[in-house]
Amino acid sequence: MSTMIVIPARYQSTRYPGKPLALLKGATGESRSLIERTWRAGQGISGVDRVVVATDDERIRKAAEAFGAEVVMTSSECRNGTERCAEVAARHPGYDLIINLQGDAPLTPSWFLDDLIAAMKADPTAEVATPVLNCSGKMRADLIQDRHEGRVGGTTAVFDSKQHALYFSKEVIPFSLQTYGLDQPTPVFHHIGVYAYRPAALSRYIALPETDYERLEGLEQLRFVGHGIPVLCVKTEARGREFWELNNPEDIPKIETMLDVMGLP
Repeated sequence: MSTMIVIPARYQSTRYPGKPLALLKGATGESRSLIERTWRAGQGISGVDRVVVATDDERIRKAAEAFGAEVVMTSSECRNGTERCAEVAARHPGYDLIINLQGDAPLTPSWFLDDLIAAMKADPTAEVATPVLNCSGKMRADLIQDRHEGRVGGTTAVFDSKQHALYFSKEVIPFSLQTYGLDQPTPVFHHIGVYAYRPAALSRYIALPETDYERLEGLEQLRFVGHGIPVLCVKTEARGREFWELNNPEDIPKIETMLDVMGLP
């Protein structure tokens, strides 16, 4: 399948304005912006025909072009990354698969996207897919700690026996009173901020109204769920890699420590 990766990036953010241009220091001591690190992650995926940054902000455009990215300027009316991907797909037709690699996940390993693309190839009926990662006791505790300290951090997912999403939430779901060891698997699945869409699914998405849950949670994928469009949750493995998204300024030291420990430049 011909595949295009789109990295949506907006400067304005309620929780973290200017986040795509935030600098992260890697293992070599070199600082690179969040958007550059995400773009480099996208460039490392095999079998992808094109990687573009989609933005409506000139500051992001200039920064992205400076490190060699192709930039597609999109409308400031786009309310989320999926709408931005839909605009890019409509203007650049001919791709079988559009991958939304959200610009706040610089630690996304290549096999997360490999697994996602493979799942879409294996199931031609799947319209939308997204990876989920089984949380260890430590990751679950970190997510809960974020919420206790008033930070909106990672997203969790629950799904049915066919791995179709039932719900996504900024809360840590499902709830459990059980105590888990640091390396013990838990019933919580961390939703990874990557999506694969068929172009037709994107066309359907922009024609649908927002749902109440989408607005409440601030999670774009709930529009698919709310209108009965199945979202396939693809289980992936960490393989010893740590994963964390940049949602708040407080996440920078955590991610920089992970980059250093994993030896990522």
